[in-house]
Amino acid sequence: MAEMDAKAAGWDCIALGEVMLRFDPGEGRIHTARNFAVWEGGGEYNVARGLRRCFGLRTAVATAFADNSVGRLVEDLILQGGVDTSLIRWMPYDGVGRSTRNGIYFLERGFGHRAGVASFDRGHTAVSQLAPGDYDWKSIFARGVCWFHTGGIFAGLSASTPLVALEAIRAARAAGTQVSYDLNYRDSLWREFGGNEQAARVNAQLVREVDVLIGGEEDFRERLGLEIRTPAAQHGPLDAAGWSALMQEVVTAYPNLKVIAATRRAVRSSTHHEWGGVVWSNGQLAEAPLRPIEILDRVGGGDSFASGLIYGLLQNKPLEWALRCGVAHGMLTMTTPGDASMATLAEVKHAMADGSVRMKR
Repeated sequence: MAEMDAKAAGWDCIALGEVMLRFDPGEGRIHTARNFAVWEGGGEYNVARGLRRCFGLRTAVATAFADNSVGRLVEDLILQGGVDTSLIRWMPYDGVGRSTRNGIYFLERGFGHRAGVASFDRGHTAVSQLAPGDYDWKSIFARGVCWFHTGGIFAGLSASTPLVALEAIRAARAAGTQVSYDLNYRDSLWREFGGNEQAARVNAQLVREVDVLIGGEEDFRERLGLEIRTPAAQHGPLDAAGWSALMQEVVTAYPNLKVIAATRRAVRSSTHHEWGGVVWSNGQLAEAPLRPIEILDRVGGGDSFASGLIYGLLQNKPLEWALRCGVAHGMLTMTTPGDASMATLAEVKHAMADGSVRMKR
């Protein structure tokens, strides 16, 4: 990655995506709950928040809300996370949400052999109605932005959001800003727009314009419209040699990519996973081997992997350091409730070094 002068930039990172209000029943079930905690969350936003709260960088989120009390609550949560809200667009609210509303979702964490459950209520949201021209991206990036991040969740919100993403990506590239894209796929979003086949077509167009691509093994195999020849592992996650071959196939199809990174996860139960990662750049592969971890709340682990990786790249750290930072940050995020990271940089560095869990007194 090219060296970046963060001090000269208005923001270290801008994320483009939906931010929803999450209702969390804690240790209970959605369908029997009487009380919920609330958090803000969104695949792209979580990356910006992690970069701000854990790593101390200056970040902003480009999104949209219906201008009502729910939207202002989500804004307040974003402000508590330290993320700049100046790029939020506020849309008129009609009093009932027939035309424009704010997204909410309910999520129970699962435990042992009981899987987690998510229930989304995100149709006709303000952010899904964003269209090309709503943002003056040229002026935004002219203020100085080191990194721009978006992904497949935002691209799946509506027919217009991929066009907004493409407009932003091209403006970022023209300004010399590094661009990352997470292949995050939600079947519930793409079902109306042609499913995985259409997601792959959209991703193929957007990925040709970015520098850094993030995903999981299934994403690379199914979300890019490629016929991957590298065989899947017969038992468990793909090994390092398999990843090296798979990523070489991806970069052959998309030679613009400078870095490709992936989480590695083996799910033994809702609360016991094996977790690691791989990253590729310039023909070199670095691996963080799988290690057993315990999960409190798995949502946001992949986003925190992305923010840790991006932090390492922005700091011009060695590729392996950036990978280990992402893996450690993702692991720590999954030990606390909510989408967003509650980890500190000191905790991430400690987990990268030896991972001791002895109590600090």
